[in-house]
Amino acid sequence: MIIRAPGAVAEYAGPVALDPDSVLLQVEAHLLAVLGQDSGRAGVSFLGAERIDVLRFGPDADGLVRYVTLGMSRAPMGDPGAAVVLEDGPRAELLLTVRDLHDTVLRRLAVLAASPAVEGVVLAPGAGLDLGEPLWDAAPFTAALVGEPGGLVPDVELEGHEPVRFLPLLPMTPNEAAWKRVHGAGAMQTRWLEAGTDLRDPRRAEVGLSAPPDR
Repeated sequence: MIIRAPGAVAEYAGPVALDPDSVLLQVEAHLLAVLGQDSGRAGVSFLGAERIDVLRFGPDADGLVRYVTLGMSRAPMGDPGAAVVLEDGPRAELLLTVRDLHDTVLRRLAVLAASPAVEGVVLAPGAGLDLGEPLWDAAPFTAALVGEPGGLVPDVELEGHEPVRFLPLLPMTPNEAAWKRVHGAGAMQTRWLEAGTDLRDPRRAEVGLSAPPDR
């Protein structure tokens, strides 16, 4: 274990550090094997953080497009101000599935994917991400609920380290995001399920939120 002195730069503790470029190569190869060749990509750089790429896959035969970040998993998530940063901490990338092309989401997804490095947050299922602007131009959604990984894209196994997980983003309207903060992620997902909500529909209606969730 490596302890950081006050004011010093945090150091990694635990297993031998992985080469970030090697991790990203594995992640990209995995995505191409699972989703096929990407149909486009964009890269966004942030002050004080590494570049984030966003890959687009599709549209497929059903008109669905997958947008997946590439760069968030180069390092384990953790508080950069902590005395100890675990090298075998959680790693992830973000995945958004939506019907039709909405390429203005590329920059917004990159902003969300940079948040672990820039703000020191650890993204996990059940978390709410509030972007403060539409997820894509003219979208009614300004936030997203982080879903459970392991569905569309399996994990990327890293020997001796936690795997890279692909966290699906479920778009939320401002009212849904506020309701989720009060009642929790499980209640929000139950509301969507009961209403038969298609979370991939870019023009879906906001789910009814007037009544409190069943206890």
